[in-house]
Amino acid sequence: MRTLVVWCPDWPVVAAGLPSTVPAAVLAGGEVLACSPAARLEGVRRGMRRRDAQARCPELRLVERAPQVEAQRFDEVLEALEELTPGVAPIRPGLCALRVPPRYYGGERETAAVLAERVVELGVWDVRCGVADGAFAAEHAARRALTQDVWIVPPGGSADFVGELGVDVVEDAALADLLRRLGVRTLGAFARLSPGDVRTRFGDTGSLLHRLARGEDPRPVARRQPPPELVAGSAFEPPLETSEAAVFSLRTTAEQCVEQLAHHGLVATAVRIEVDSGDVTVQSRTWRHPAWFDAPALLDRLRWQLAAGASAGVPGPGRRDEYRQGIGAVRFVPEETSAVGEHAETLYGSGPDAQVERGAARVQALMGPEAVQALRSQGGRGPGDRVHAMPWGERVPVARPAERPWPGQIPAPAPATVFASPRPASVAGAEGQRVLVTPRGAVSAVPTRFRVSTAEPWQQVAAWAGPWPVDERWWDEASARRIARFQVVGVDGRAWLLVLDGDTWFTEARYD
Repeated sequence: MRTLVVWCPDWPVVAAGLPSTVPAAVLAGGEVLACSPAARLEGVRRGMRRRDAQARCPELRLVERAPQVEAQRFDEVLEALEELTPGVAPIRPGLCALRVPPRYYGGERETAAVLAERVVELGVWDVRCGVADGAFAAEHAARRALTQDVWIVPPGGSADFVGELGVDVVEDAALADLLRRLGVRTLGAFARLSPGDVRTRFGDTGSLLHRLARGEDPRPVARRQPPPELVAGSAFEPPLETSEAAVFSLRTTAEQCVEQLAHHGLVATAVRIEVDSGDVTVQSRTWRHPAWFDAPALLDRLRWQLAAGASAGVPGPGRRDEYRQGIGAVRFVPEETSAVGEHAETLYGSGPDAQVERGAARVQALMGPEAVQALRSQGGRGPGDRVHAMPWGERVPVARPAERPWPGQIPAPAPATVFASPRPASVAGAEGQRVLVTPRGAVSAVPTRFRVSTAEPWQQVAAWAGPWPVDERWWDEASARRIARFQVVGVDGRAWLLVLDGDTWFTEARYD
């Protein structure tokens, strides 16, 4: 059977919802990944830097690439094609291949027309098809076709067709550049080289390209395996009035959700729970688990979500944990899954980590998700700013990445004890005057005495370091502040982190 390739040009632009009549481009790493036909008419080309593209077309609309959105949108195309013919093999978003049914639609041209018409019905206007003996030749045939048309390479003619292509079509840019420097300009010239010499000089990658240049495509068109339908849910008629009734009624559904995941050798590490009231989804939240979800853990998350919605007064829930239109349906939607083997116990058990997870989960089940907090390090200048707290089991991205530069950050080592609320402190010079910091970062007097709180006695300074001035949020008058931090060691050997905010001293942390 011959191979048919369906190609949707400029797929990143199509997936982003940008019309072809508007100059638009999708960026990846600051360079143009794809652009619309209107942008190409203005001189925008793939590989251009952002500034160069905007210089060519000042009204150019730019969006960042979203690979997940591209894949999800192309899944709709694959599902539509699978309704017409089985065995669709995705190559990448915007490009797929399939075996041509020899007589089902009347021939190769008729098959391509039927498939192109189905893709156009989805709103993808520019779709092109190519037919050849292999996927490589069929892909480049599709690139020669007109919009909503097909380019057919005769049987046995793939070698002649591919031989006319330049070596620039090779995905390996380094190999293409090397071939050009060796004087090999076309795939036909490359095909005339000895297979043994090609393998010796270019390895397996060059050997595969050499076979493609000769019209031989050893890569099979393997049909995709559609992902299993893992959503589990229940509808209630009449609708339930309270959250406890919903949790009790969904015990079997939660168990079925876990069992069908196990049937596919999977466990869920992130699940989205959707709650419908009437015909409207009033609650939708994604929950994550440090290990994996079992049925009791799913029910706990459902109970927390319903309780949180009731207390927050979201549309639907009332203050007494009752729903105005009732709970009409609940769905468990696994969003992140992994193989069961990745979470299996070792020969000697999972050890203390598993015991900690079970203990934390039990406390959460009794007292709620906020009862157990996990701490992560994040970016910041002060020690308190560098701590990010979140409920146990959640994986919330930090707002301030630690790898970014933070001017004014105190040097290592970090203090061991950070006070929840800074304590009033005092620092004085040799003559008892208050120590301050000038706008230029100079100390008004050498710190000689200090006390870490109003209840502590004064003591002599054995050593000190600083200041580390910080001018934070100077652009926002409401939250702007100018502070300076000092490391101070007393004669008793204890070390402290003191901060001067304006003309007031505070003790921020202690070194142990």
